Amino acid sequence: MNRKRGVYFGLIILTIVLGLLSRTSITPDFIYPYIGDALYAIMIYLFVAFFLNKKSIIQVGFIAVIICYLIEFSQFYHAPWIDEIRRTRIGGLILGFGFLWSDILSYTVGVICIAFAESRWAKNNKE
Repeated sequence: MNRKRGVYFGLIILTIVLGLLSRTSITPDFIYPYIGDALYAIMIYLFVAFFLNKKSIIQVGFIAVIICYLIEFSQFYHAPWIDEIRRTRIGGLILGFGFLWSDILSYTVGVICIAFAESRWAKNNKE
């Protein structure tokens, strides 16, 4: 696959904006705990696709989900230096604070959704 980096850069920015908006009162309560993590996984997928733009959708999805899982599992680690990073706004957004199995599920769903969307888009643009 050969992705256009400009498009993916725009999608990354859009996803970041949507992710920040998902942490406001406009998000319905029933999806509030999950939508931010799904969007986070989508953003990671888009970053991987941006940097590894010739990799297949499956490869990008696998790498993205592994990155998300590693970040989530890193939340078991609480050394003073990493907790200091987590206390900053950007550090907290990137690294999170505490492990949740629901986050693992949200990451998985997010990656599956964006991989499916990209595969449909790629198929429609071939014809």
